Formats: sequence, structure tokens, C-alpha cells
Amino acid sequence: MPRMPRNVAIVDDDPAILKALARLLRARGFTVVTFQSGRQFLAAMPDPLPDCLILDLQMPGMTGLELQHQLARKDVGIPTIIVTAHDAAGMRERCKSAGAIASLSKPVPQAALFAAIEAAGGGGAR
Repeated sequence: MPRMPRNVAIVDDDPAILKALARLLRARGFTVVTFQSGRQFLAAMPDPLPDCLILDLQMPGMTGLELQHQLARKDVGIPTIIVTAHDAAGMRERCKSAGAIASLSKPVPQAALFAAIEAAGGGGAR
């Protein structure tokens, strides 16, 4: 039986989203680290790696998909959930093709978020 991820990293350029998601997850017993950009996440590269990564799709400098590609080039596999306020046609498929386990629209429904995090337990960080 896969274990429920307990350590989650959130990357989003919107401080209000970071705060809200972190507060929600911490209230459910998760350990959460937050980053305001993909570059900040790469520079800090948490050790140990988080069990799950929640990424904003549209960020200045480096999008969520670009961060996913950077991690793949470094052979870092973290189950990833993409969140976006811009749910354009075909975007969910692009996110899944890039390796995301889920793509959710903002505002993120709590039930969908927790279901995606639970699904991440089947992968695990490498």
C-alpha cells in the first residue's frame, strides 16, 4: 500500500496562494516548504526531496513545465501536481505528457488537491 506523502514543496509566484496552500496542508499535518520561483526551488533543492511538488504553471522567468523539464534533466523524479489559473485547451494533456500526476485549476478544490497528493504516494521521490 503506497504511503501518503507527508513532505510537500509548493512553488508559486503568488504569495497569497503560497500562504493559503501551505496553511491548508499544514492543518492536515503535512510538512511544507514554499518557493516563489522555479529558480529558487532549484537553487535550494531541498534535501531530502519532497514527497510531492505542487507547481504553478504560469510563473515569470521559469514556468512550472520548464521546472519539470529541468528536474527531469537532472534525473530528479518528484511526483508533481500542476496548478493553474489559465486552464487553456490542451494544457492538462501537456502537463500530463511532461510527467505531472495531476493538473488542477485555481482556485484549487480541496478534495481534488488531497486526492492528487494521495495519488503521488504511488510514486515517491527519487
